[in-house]
Amino acid sequence: MDTLTRKPWRVIIEDAPRSGAWNMAVDRAIMEFAGNHKVPATLRIYQWRPPAVSIGKNQPGDVLYKEKMRIDGVSAVRRPTGGWAIFHTDELTYSVAAHSDEPALAGALMTAYVRISAALIAGLKHLGLNAQQAPQPKAEQKQDLVACFAVPYNNELTVDGKKLMGSAQARPLRKLLQHGSLPLTGDVGRAADYLMFTHEMEREKLRDHLRAHAATASECAGREITFEEAAAAMIQGFSEALPIELIQSSLSDEEIQYAQGILPTTSV
Repeated sequence: MDTLTRKPWRVIIEDAPRSGAWNMAVDRAIMEFAGNHKVPATLRIYQWRPPAVSIGKNQPGDVLYKEKMRIDGVSAVRRPTGGWAIFHTDELTYSVAAHSDEPALAGALMTAYVRISAALIAGLKHLGLNAQQAPQPKAEQKQDLVACFAVPYNNELTVDGKKLMGSAQARPLRKLLQHGSLPLTGDVGRAADYLMFTHEMEREKLRDHLRAHAATASECAGREITFEEAAAAMIQGFSEALPIELIQSSLSDEEIQYAQGILPTTSV
């Protein structure tokens, strides 16, 4: 598509990792401002430090093993989107925020989800990863889930049958926010360490299940994939798959002030 017909979007690449609470506050701030047409639709790419477990907006906080998290220096945060617990470390996280009538994403929730998935698949291809959209899981696979990467859901991304990227979307008052995680390195089974179980054998069962059914980008590629390489690939993928022109930018002073104001509400 001719670049003259492409809609300008912001892209914000945050090289320095930030806390989980701040990351969720910023995603909510961008959703508020982009969702009210105060700033352009925005692709944000970021990292987490210290490690954090995020839970979905409706997931009970008692799923978290907070004593273990305290000992290991892992924080807890609630996402403005749905889904189950995700352990964030050694990863690339993306978010897309816009008004729901944004031309590149307009339509039903799943329409936007599929279009963003196509952009993610295009980005992963630049990393040498042949990702596919996962089929809808069977009903029995959904039972008793607490960890997001335990089962790949419809339109989430897999490589060789293993879940690689999970995403979630929210649309409050015609504002759109979708964000998701690309684990880059490490042990995908670590998420089980920070969830509550009645018996330790349940923790081991989940850990083994995660290792069998999910993977990192580096594992899939057979080589180390860095945040910088993955960020560049994602930007290229979004530019190819969507009718947008990504313009590198940063948060506005107003967005920063808004994020600071809601920061206390993002922790669990």
